[in-house]
Amino acid sequence: MTTAPAPVRSRSTTAPGYAPGRTLTLRVEIVRQFKRRRTIVMFGLLLALPWILVIAFKFGPTQGGSQQASLRISDLATASALNFSAFALSVSAGFLLVVAVALFCGDTVASEASWSSLRYLLAAPVPRDRLLRQKLIVALGYSALAVICLPLMALLAGTLAFGWHDIQVPGTGETIPALDVLPRFGIVIGYALVSQLVIASLAFLLSTVTDSPLGAVGGAVGLVIVSNILQAVEALGALREFLPTFWNTAWLDALAPELDWSGMTKGAAVSVTYSAILIAIAFRHFRKKDVVS
Repeated sequence: MTTAPAPVRSRSTTAPGYAPGRTLTLRVEIVRQFKRRRTIVMFGLLLALPWILVIAFKFGPTQGGSQQASLRISDLATASALNFSAFALSVSAGFLLVVAVALFCGDTVASEASWSSLRYLLAAPVPRDRLLRQKLIVALGYSALAVICLPLMALLAGTLAFGWHDIQVPGTGETIPALDVLPRFGIVIGYALVSQLVIASLAFLLSTVTDSPLGAVGGAVGLVIVSNILQAVEALGALREFLPTFWNTAWLDALAPELDWSGMTKGAAVSVTYSAILIAIAFRHFRKKDVVS
């Protein structure tokens, strides 16, 4: 008499209670990044810069009023709070904000690898795509907060130091009512965010390639330096318009008497295109990467 074979139990591919969507939640990652010393130091510097500029204007040598038809943005910095905020953004967007964005996005995955904790995160297990997505969302969030907080703090500092007056347009010196320009200032900040996407994406890509956070941050900052050098080469002609930094100051068109979208539209298109390509490469590379640290 033959006995029926015992039923074979199907093996579960996941542990009981395991849910990929519950691993590395945004709240946990936000708190982890907020407690980092570099986060506190960077935001402290960004929030302190407007007040340092106020002190420099208040106690520095007084410049005589310029009667030229073409006025630089620095010549009008003390004319009103909006002028001062625009000046603070212009002097910081080319380097300080670049460093801040590169730091937040380039330190994401590379720091975990340098601490030898990346492999333990993946062994938890956190799906690789989810790991990158959560870290990218948090890094972009902190980058956006960095870009937003500086002009807003400058607006507050400028209001207290120089008063709330109508804005004077750089270049012509024309006056525009402050309440008319205030909505446009949202466009200025929004475009500043979009223009930093290339830096954020490249830093994030390099963070998945190298185990050195400084290497990822330095690579992104180096892109800006090289792009600015090439931008000064007039022999390149129209090719310069495809450089990631060529349209970075197009936000000044939002403060002109007649709002001009052409430069900001081109700059946003270039920035978003580069950003999408770099992020796609980062995800593709990390899916196949042999993580040993």
